[in-house]
Amino acid sequence: MTLPVNKPKALQAVKGYDGNAVRANLLICGILPIAPPKANRRETIAYDFRRYRDRNRIERMFGHLKHQRCIATRCNKSALSFASLLIRRWLPNFVNRA
Repeated sequence: MTLPVNKPKALQAVKGYDGNAVRANLLICGILPIAPPKANRRETIAYDFRRYRDRNRIERMFGHLKHQRCIATRCNKSALSFASLLIRRWLPNFVNRA
């Protein structure tokens, strides 16, 4: 039994995917391209800035998870280095910076 695959409603991309051919293919497939226009584009294209901003949030979340991978896999084998890594990473989040 296979699960049905839903077609995406929109594609959030970076400026590198701002080509006319890419946009046309996405629109033909019924997918809304959400990518800011390149700086050298002659005609301006409107895009949904709020939805594009969500893409940045997702990228920052994945970057944070990649940084935390060393804690999850415990790359530092000694207890002292592991504890110092935890303190260095998480202590600033709990200390009042006022």
